[in-house]
Amino acid sequence: MPSTPRPGNRVRGSTTGRPLMAALDLFGRRWTLRILWELRDQPLGFRTLQQRCDGMSSSVLRQRLVELSEARLVERDLNDGYGLTALGEEVIDALSGLHSWSERWAAEFDASTTDPPEQTE
Repeated sequence: MPSTPRPGNRVRGSTTGRPLMAALDLFGRRWTLRILWELRDQPLGFRTLQQRCDGMSSSVLRQRLVELSEARLVERDLNDGYGLTALGEEVIDALSGLHSWSERWAAEFDASTTDPPEQTE
C-alpha cells in the first residue's frame, strides 16, 4: 500500500517530491477530492460521509481519511466526525475556482448543440 504523499519525498511522477507533485499524487487518488469536497461545509460522521460519496467502500474511505489526516487536511472532531483543518479549508478555497470554471464549462455544453465543435486543420 503506497504511503501518504508528502512534500520532499519521492511520489508518483516525481523523484524530488516537489510540493505540487506531492499534492497532485494525493489528490489523484480515488475519492480523495470527493471526500474533501463533501467536508467543505461541515464535519461529517463516517457513515454520512460514506453515503455522500455514493456509498464508497468503508475500507477505501477509511484509507483515504487516514491519508488525509496524515497530510494534515482532515481531522476528527469532538463528536467523532471528520472535518477540514485550516490547510484543508485552503484546498477548498483553491478548488472553488475550478468549481466555478466547471460550471461555466457545463453551461457551454448546455448552450451549444450536441455536436462537438468542428476541428480545423
